[in-house]
Amino acid sequence: MATKREIYSSWDEYFMGLAMWSSTRSKDPKTPVGACIVTDEKRIISVGYNGLTAGMDDDKFPWDSIGEETNCLYTTKNPWVVHSELNAILNSHGADLRGTTMYITLFPCNECAKAIIQAGIKKVIYLSMYAHRELVEITKEMFKNAGVVCMPFNSERDFSKQEVQGSCNQMLSMIKNFSETKTEEK
Repeated sequence: MATKREIYSSWDEYFMGLAMWSSTRSKDPKTPVGACIVTDEKRIISVGYNGLTAGMDDDKFPWDSIGEETNCLYTTKNPWVVHSELNAILNSHGADLRGTTMYITLFPCNECAKAIIQAGIKKVIYLSMYAHRELVEITKEMFKNAGVVCMPFNSERDFSKQEVQGSCNQMLSMIKNFSETKTEEK
């Protein structure tokens, strides 16, 4: 009799993996971010990634942050891009998000914190930290006052950037191979 596999993903690893996989849809060359919202019953409600709003041409808007240095909003991605957290909330199509958990690959900014709190999400698990210290502190204070638990992702395994990229490439290869197999069967 066969026994179960000994190494498999925990629920936290699985949902963070979905957030990481969602980030591969982002066209942002510097900071692709993904998010996944789940219930306590381990049911996936929604996913999202940072990108332009539906209907906007990805080739007509800037994808860098150089405008931050020149103080020209028209030449930076920030005013045009919807963050992954807000996209995940909007992609839920009005589902009740009260009491859910959001897994996200980057600590949320203060603007996304507002949407998370307003949606009723009660727990945020993030993979990496946002660079702007002052905004991090503001987000933490907002979460604390709203009763949102915010914590770093904790895994028995340590995912390096190369491992994440390797996993994504492996998944793409599996999809391609599966697709080619189905084509050959026809």
